[in-house]
Amino acid sequence: MFVLITGRLRSSTQRWSAAASYGYNGRARRFVAGLAEWLNGETALRVRVADHGDQMQPGTVVLAPDDYHLQVTSAGVLELCHEPPYHGLRPSANVLFRSLAYAYGPHALGIILTGMGDDGAEGLKALKLAGGATIGQDEASCVVYGMPREAAALGAVERAMAPAEIGRALARLAPICEGQEVETAYE
Repeated sequence: MFVLITGRLRSSTQRWSAAASYGYNGRARRFVAGLAEWLNGETALRVRVADHGDQMQPGTVVLAPDDYHLQVTSAGVLELCHEPPYHGLRPSANVLFRSLAYAYGPHALGIILTGMGDDGAEGLKALKLAGGATIGQDEASCVVYGMPREAAALGAVERAMAPAEIGRALARLAPICEGQEVETAYE
């Protein structure tokens, strides 16, 4: 499972994008819609499931739908594709992170959170090589330290942080909810 968050840098028209990935194998149908509905009640940010051709919107969290890869273009357009599973997974965080690396390079932030396996590790490495910033959830706060460990082993993680620290870092990055204070979860 992964989410895409976008905003604008403080005092700038430059767009930034952040993608976060956490363990979910994509096999439980209709899980994502329920998750989006629940998250909408837990955060000041708007949370929704992506549709093909949607434009990224500041202050919006976008979830990849069941059984589709999510990609983003340099024009901020979301693309869903039903290409074969990547290493057995669809959606795959590797696909999203690679598209983010290609589209935004040094203006992107990738975050990999708790989860089993290695999904997202290769894509996060591609994002880092493209000049993007990368964060991995620290081992102490992970339920399963699989995905962040694999990303760290590849040299893809610049900083390891607990979820509360990640939330504070995102809140400092840009005012993504105009007129609203962004609360961070897991405090």
